Amino acid sequence: MIIGLLSLEIYIPYSHSLKEKRKRLSSIRDRLKKRYNVAFSELDYQDKWQRAKIGIVTLNNQKRPIENIFNKIIEDAEKSIDGQIIDYIIQYF
Repeated sequence: MIIGLLSLEIYIPYSHSLKEKRKRLSSIRDRLKKRYNVAFSELDYQDKWQRAKIGIVTLNNQKRPIENIFNKIIEDAEKSIDGQIIDYIIQYF
């Protein structure tokens, strides 16, 4: 079994409070969980208003389906996030 971890570092320029940032992240989390059946967690920058690092995890017996899902998630996030993706890292375990 292969476990895939996608870490996204996001800049949210229009967020002016932690409450607003969490609302935007919650929207992203709900959409990704519903579309791709993945687990989601905020990994870092919990105390920053305009920055977030989120982790998205999925697993499969093969690496290729995980890569496909992560590529779709990155594309979807770039289109739908009210901000920009600064960096992303994909890891396999």
